Amino acid sequence: MRTIEGFKLRKLGNEYILVGESLSLINFNKMITLNETAAFLWEQAADSSAKSGAFTAQALCKALCDEYDVDPSQAMTDVDATIHSWLEAGVIEN
Repeated sequence: MRTIEGFKLRKLGNEYILVGESLSLINFNKMITLNETAAFLWEQAADSSAKSGAFTAQALCKALCDEYDVDPSQAMTDVDATIHSWLEAGVIEN
């Protein structure tokens, strides 16, 4: 999977939002908000996409476990749910 180029993570108060920075990515009917953990995962996914062209759920799970004290099976469940929501929002692609 890879992140769609042009979406940037911005901090707004205590939340994070994904902003489409080109006119073709802007949808004023939808705002994509992320909590701190999802923002961390987005940064990992975007970094991997920029460096190698793709990211994997397994790599995000490992990063989550390395950063936070979380059970690997719970981390994978959370990563899968986050990826699913990103796919539905159209900010990543397979």
